[in-house]
Amino acid sequence: MSGEVAQLVESAGPYLTTAVSAYGTAVFARAESAAVDATANVGRRILRAVWRSRDDRGRAELEASVREAADAPGDADAAAAVRQQIKRALREDAELLSELARMLPAAGETVNVTASGERSIAAKSIGTAVTGDHTTIRP
Repeated sequence: MSGEVAQLVESAGPYLTTAVSAYGTAVFARAESAAVDATANVGRRILRAVWRSRDDRGRAELEASVREAADAPGDADAAAAVRQQIKRALREDAELLSELARMLPAAGETVNVTASGERSIAAKSIGTAVTGDHTTIRP
């Protein structure tokens, strides 16, 4: 199981870093923001799930490590402290490991979407998109 924990935390690293940068310690209290990118929102969900699984002491330790990482963006040691808190929680809770694994995109699921040119649209998935003039959309 320790290999699974290490792999999951490594995969989650960019999401966690982006969430801490975007939300800081408010990551535990604020709702997801449409203005924040999807990477940060995945990280926020991971941190909140870990936070909910901890007791009061564990929550305080996680909050302290997130605060330090938010106060020192780019500090690899501060980011590692957050990851260490998550590893500790995952080693103690196999169900949490499964929950977090479901939150992360599948390996190799990277999607690059590029739009180029006037009225171009780029999206991984989309419902209705209209770029032309005088268009009527009917249900």
